[in-house]
Amino acid sequence: MKHTRRVVGWSLVGLAALLVIAVIGFVIWASFPMRAEADRTAEVDADPAISVTNDPEAILLEPTGASNGRGLVFVPGARVEAAAYEWTLQPLVDAGYTVVITHPALNFAILEIRGLGTYTALAPEVDDWAVGGHSLGGVRACQYAADEADAVDALVLFGSYCSVDLSGADLDVLSIGGGEDGLSTPEKIEDAAALLPADATFVEIAGMNHAQFGAYGAQSGDGEATIPAEEARESMTAELLAFLG
Repeated sequence: MKHTRRVVGWSLVGLAALLVIAVIGFVIWASFPMRAEADRTAEVDADPAISVTNDPEAILLEPTGASNGRGLVFVPGARVEAAAYEWTLQPLVDAGYTVVITHPALNFAILEIRGLGTYTALAPEVDDWAVGGHSLGGVRACQYAADEADAVDALVLFGSYCSVDLSGADLDVLSIGGGEDGLSTPEKIEDAAALLPADATFVEIAGMNHAQFGAYGAQSGDGEATIPAEEARESMTAELLAFLG
C-alpha cells in the first residue's frame, strides 16, 4: 500500500512539473508575437490626419481634424502585435472615426478579462462604439457584444466568427471574410453564421487571405493571397464605411 501511495505521489509530482513547464513554454511563446510591418506603421505615423498614442492598455488612433463622435474598439488576432492593425484601420481614422486597438493579455484575446470600458475610457468624447476583431480577436469581440450589449452599437468581424450565440441580439453585424483565408475559412464562417442575427451582413473578398486583415507578413497555415494588400484594404474600407456610416 505504501509503495502504491509513493508511485501515485510521484506521478502527481511529475504531472504538476509537466504542467508548469507547459505554462512557462506557452508564456514564452506568446511573448513573441507576429510583428507589425515597419513600413506600414511608419505610413500611419506620417499621416498628418492621425494622432497615434501607444497606451499600456491599447493603441489609440484619433483624427487630428473633426471627429464624427464614433469609434471602434478592435481586438487583435492571436499572437499578432496590435500595431499590425494600424495600417488596416488607417482609412477609417482618416474618415473621422476613433480607433482603439487593444493590447490583449499575453497577446491572446481569449485570455483578456478587462472590460470594454477600459478601452472606451481612452476616448471619452466618443458617443457611439462598435467592437470588432480579427480571428481570435473577433471571438473576444463577440463576447464583449454579448456581455456588454448596452455599450456596443455594432460588431465587426475580420476573418472570424462567434463562439457565443448573438442570434437574438439587437445588433448590427458586419462579417468580412477572405476567399483565400486558410484559417478562418469561408466554410467555417458559414458554419457559425447561425450564431449571428439573421440580418447580419456577410462579405467575402475574393483573393484575400487571413494575414491580409493585418500587416504582419505571412502566417502559417494560411492560404495564398491572389490580390495585393492595398486592394484588400481598399475593399475592407469600402465595406466598413458603408456599414458604420
